[in-house]
Amino acid sequence: MNFLKPFYIQPRFFYAGIAIVVLFGLSYFIPKLFTVAQLSILVVLTFFFLDLLIVFLGHRIQAERVLPEKFSNGDLNGVTIALRNDYGFVAHCEIIDEIPEQFQQRDFSLRTKIASRKEKSLTYALRPTQRGEYHFGALNVYASSVLGLVAKRYSFSKDAMVKTYPSFKQLRKFELLNINRNSVDSGIKKIRRIGHSMEFEQIKDYVIGDDLRTINWKATAKRNSLMVNMFQDEKSQSIYSIIDRGRYMKMPFNGLSLLDYAINASLVISNVVLKKHDKAGMLSFSKKVNNIVVAERRSSQMRLILESLYNVNTDFFESDYSKLYANIKKHITHRSLILLYTNFETLDSLRRQLPYLKAIAKSHLLVIVIFKNTELSGLVKNKAETVQQVYDKVVAEKFVYEKKLIVYELQKYGIQTILTAPKDLTVNTINKYLEIKARGLL
Repeated sequence: MNFLKPFYIQPRFFYAGIAIVVLFGLSYFIPKLFTVAQLSILVVLTFFFLDLLIVFLGHRIQAERVLPEKFSNGDLNGVTIALRNDYGFVAHCEIIDEIPEQFQQRDFSLRTKIASRKEKSLTYALRPTQRGEYHFGALNVYASSVLGLVAKRYSFSKDAMVKTYPSFKQLRKFELLNINRNSVDSGIKKIRRIGHSMEFEQIKDYVIGDDLRTINWKATAKRNSLMVNMFQDEKSQSIYSIIDRGRYMKMPFNGLSLLDYAINASLVISNVVLKKHDKAGMLSFSKKVNNIVVAERRSSQMRLILESLYNVNTDFFESDYSKLYANIKKHITHRSLILLYTNFETLDSLRRQLPYLKAIAKSHLLVIVIFKNTELSGLVKNKAETVQQVYDKVVAEKFVYEKKLIVYELQKYGIQTILTAPKDLTVNTINKYLEIKARGLL
């Protein structure tokens, strides 16, 4: 029975059998074909047992699945299969890798040929759309000879697991230690710093040698003597990424949920903040406030943020902004830039939370990131030809217009807003951070 487990008859054997049956059928009309059909059975069986002997003679195929340490969510991740052929002939291999169930890919296979006593590597890509653990099954290699009548199955690399983290691959893409031409081409704006990068300290009497541009004319008029502003080197500023885990953030776009887009953008902006010598922190909220990482500039900060983002999941409740406000008031005691990733679909849903947002904006520089519904935007652009399409287009235009009203309502109270398509979220968030730094708003 152990012999039969790796034994597989290839389709070529059945094709030969069908051809023989056809020959027997034609021999009813052409009697000479009856002998040909009988000889064909003998030839096919001879080659079948010959193929069986050479393919099953010892263990002649070696294979290994080489996995990365972790997967990057929403990105293509390479998986390498290393093969070695110890047969004395060219091996024809079909590789069926039991990839994780999250991909729902039931027909995955690779085909290749390996020369005798040679090695070969194959690479395929997987794009995960959920964070968490991905379990691989067996790596199955079906080896056959040039005859292709039988194949022997080899199984390797059982029970492998890879964790999928937020998109750490974007960290290299959006590296902003120095903004170069490539980053400008990809959408990141090159913004000049307005004024000098110094922080106000005090007003003092003018002495010879002080910069005349720093004269404070109001203080000079009051004191009737020249007074100048003193500045000190700008201190590191705290930047918090706050992620809404409510049910609205579960909405999917291109395979990823809005929550995952926000998580990926938070990871990238945290890296940018630390490169700019500011302090990066984060937290998430829904019914409760979780995953708190206090804004710091220590070397281990990115690892802490990455591990915290890995564990952020929606709880499908409506988010409690009152608890968010209470937590911010208690734990974020100095003025900070708060990037709040959330989503409002109607003006009424915004107005219910507006008192808490206004309260947060009094003590901090609040930037609210909300998402365009790209599917509705596409529907608005399409030409309506039927009554149903006209109705759908009008409803879509209403929701698109309501998003603009939401932005206007927030800006009316001095709350900065980013309205972005999910795919442009990271670039637009980075640009807003650079703009705030350049204008010295924080």
